[in-house]
Amino acid sequence: MNPFPPLHVEWLGRLAYAPALARQEALVAQKIAAPDITPDTLLLLEHEPVYTIGRTPDRSSLAASAVLPHPVETIHRGGQATYHGPGQLVGYPILDLARRGKDLHRYLRFLEETLIAALAAYGVSGQRREGLTGVWIGERKIASIGVGVRRWVSLHGFAINVLGGAALSPFDAITPCGLPGVRMTAMEPESGQSIRVETFAHSVGEIFEERWARETLPGAMPPASSRAVAP
Repeated sequence: MNPFPPLHVEWLGRLAYAPALARQEALVAQKIAAPDITPDTLLLLEHEPVYTIGRTPDRSSLAASAVLPHPVETIHRGGQATYHGPGQLVGYPILDLARRGKDLHRYLRFLEETLIAALAAYGVSGQRREGLTGVWIGERKIASIGVGVRRWVSLHGFAINVLGGAALSPFDAITPCGLPGVRMTAMEPESGQSIRVETFAHSVGEIFEERWARETLPGAMPPASSRAVAP
């Protein structure tokens, strides 16, 4: 029996970046203030078109903002520039990593492997690439990952491209993830299927929840209310 409370998964639909960030910030604050009663949460959504970049002095992955077709948000996460918009599933896990071993590298690998499992459910074979965070199909990138951690509570997360064609064109204005020459791809062109973002979101939520329930590490402490009491 897993001693951790079940993951709460929430579909937010299409949302601008600022309210989604505010929602994350509020959940992180709640998790820090009351970790025993605040559940781990996965927010799933589509964004209105926006470019984001981590707080880094190297902004070479962004073109001059005057020529970009969409606004830019500078945020507290790792990584260079990426794009979010309709046709892409974004996931923001607000998770207590302190009780799962305080291992950020393990967490990043968990996100990659979970997305690979979600792709496989649609017949798409994703892979990790040594030294590069994210999920790939050959040399084409299908999912990006950029996380932040505050007192070992995670925020930000992943973006996986679902629709191809025009939904991918905003990537052409930047150097995605700071990788020159990288080609972005999406689930629809790779699978040959028509896929709704919301339908895929439900699949990702189920897979994430099932895998996160198995992610308890040896020696990790469950919430006080769930610990066995010695007689």
